[in-house]
Amino acid sequence: MFRGGVLGRAVGVAVAALIAGGFALGPHVGNLHNGLIAASFTAVGLYVLRRRPGNREGLLFTAVGAAHAVMFAARQYGLHAGPLPGASWIGWLGVWPLPLVLVLVGIAVMCFPTGRLPTARWAPVVGVLAAVGLVLSSVSALWPVEYARTGLVAGHPFTLGGFPAADAFYTVARPAGYLLFQLAWVACVAARMRRARGDEARQLRGFLYAAALSAAVMVAGLVIWRSPLPGTLAAPLLAVAAGAAILRYRLYDIDPVINKSLVWGAMAALVTAGYAVVVVGAGRLVDGYGTLLSLLATGLVAVAFEPLRRRVQRLADRVVHGRRATPYEALARLSAHFTAPAGRVLDGICSTVADAVGAREVMLWIGSPDELRAVSAWPAATPLPAGARTLAGLPAVPVRYDGRFRGAITVAKAPGEALSSGEAHLVGDLAAQAGLVLELRATAQRLVAAGDAARRRLERDLHDGAQQRLVTVAMELGGVVRLATAAGAGEVAARADDVRRRLLDAIAELREMARGLHPAVLTQDGLEAAVGFLADRSPVPVRLTVSVPRRLPAEVESTAYFLVSEGLTNAAKHAGAGTVTVRLALDETGLVVEVRDDGGGGAAARAGSGLEGLADRLATLDARLTIESGPGGTRLRTVIPCA
Repeated sequence: MFRGGVLGRAVGVAVAALIAGGFALGPHVGNLHNGLIAASFTAVGLYVLRRRPGNREGLLFTAVGAAHAVMFAARQYGLHAGPLPGASWIGWLGVWPLPLVLVLVGIAVMCFPTGRLPTARWAPVVGVLAAVGLVLSSVSALWPVEYARTGLVAGHPFTLGGFPAADAFYTVARPAGYLLFQLAWVACVAARMRRARGDEARQLRGFLYAAALSAAVMVAGLVIWRSPLPGTLAAPLLAVAAGAAILRYRLYDIDPVINKSLVWGAMAALVTAGYAVVVVGAGRLVDGYGTLLSLLATGLVAVAFEPLRRRVQRLADRVVHGRRATPYEALARLSAHFTAPAGRVLDGICSTVADAVGAREVMLWIGSPDELRAVSAWPAATPLPAGARTLAGLPAVPVRYDGRFRGAITVAKAPGEALSSGEAHLVGDLAAQAGLVLELRATAQRLVAAGDAARRRLERDLHDGAQQRLVTVAMELGGVVRLATAAGAGEVAARADDVRRRLLDAIAELREMARGLHPAVLTQDGLEAAVGFLADRSPVPVRLTVSVPRRLPAEVESTAYFLVSEGLTNAAKHAGAGTVTVRLALDETGLVVEVRDDGGGGAAARAGSGLEGLADRLATLDARLTIESGPGGTRLRTVIPCA
């Protein structure tokens, strides 16, 4: 494989020798473009291969440059005024390959920027182009049909008969074949552009912008100076822009450049046209008011300029960015991820960064600078590293909010690539957005933790305070019943015993209320014991499976407990279920909690319902509550991420 080493240097030296030798043979403006194309395409191709060994588009660019170098040197040799040995054969070598070289150029354009055709369906098209190029080159090789156009001094090496017929055929086939080449190139690029996304779309826009600019310079040269020289000198711009696009150098900077060029180019044309219409058109109707008409035209253009500029700007935005005005506006739309019902806000941040800068991997970390833990990554299948990292040990962009450190974002691109200045700005803007998200997330988690702590305190106060005092009163009432019975006061004893029973019922209700606030068994014995207690007390038979080998964070355990409790309550009170299946399992994705019943369905996270509260609580832990409810029963499921 071409690796840009010894072979690359050999190709570079050979091309340089051919170009230098060609220029040494004298200046020929009509052949200058071949020399410039040879130098620029070879240099860009070799540089791309040096940065990206084996890059297909770099190989194609090098081949295009080498082919043009051979044609340039051979034509220069054949154009030399003095007799040179072998001029007819060497000059001939610079003429007849032209159609095949154009096919090679077309393949490079059609395969840009990946080095591959957009789809396999374009392969037959390339075959047709190659066949047409081979026919045209064969005719040019056998008869001097191209010599009149090139101005070669040396004659054609062959003197075959049938030249008039060959020339007539070539005169028709040449423009038709070249038109076919161009139509195929444009159609292929348009097809790729329509399907391209992200960096590939920007690569194509940069290349097409350079092509349009080169064409504009060529047209200006022909119209203003009546010379093809400006267009010829602009030819290397296309190769340089293509190389920059292939290497994705300053890729995000091309969009604003194209945008502004479109806006101000269109405005210049519109202003010029408007001025000309008013002055020339009205001048034909009214003579002698040239100065007044000029002032009128200037005023009209000034009044119409800003509204026109806004409309042209919107059109340029749509052309360059599609539905986005700029990359930064796309970052502002990150708020669409903030309202995700799943609580997958952090995943949305990672995916947005990846789409914006063409990253291979993006990871979001939270914590302090001395203890950062990965909480989300893109692609979704990327495993999160275990343990903590320090900010100093990560090539990360810090995430801050109101001056407080909240986390970091790491971005990994393809090997050999680094963030450009525009991409670094994008990640910085996104980090600012992520700071607000992480602050809101931390605030919600603090509120949940504070609520759980308040529940635990209230449960403890009820158990150790009011509940114990009420139990003491019930015991004293029992003593009163015994004393009244011994004294023969049966009516007093009966009434005291009735009061005692009602007090014991109230104590039982208070105990249940305390357990609903926060079960002491969850704090003391863990999630498995607490869920087992719920299953034992459920009026509906429960099949319970628990596979949680270790204690989990308090907020995770309490959320899972309340989800099971809510599911059992709904199954018993509303669904009329016969059995309930509860499963809790800890795997690599987190704590899986599933409650399934065989009742009548009808469960939904309605406003103010317990399921809605659970969904909100799960969202603070980046988890989603899935509710599937129908005539066959109800299934509640979630996966709670666990560190």
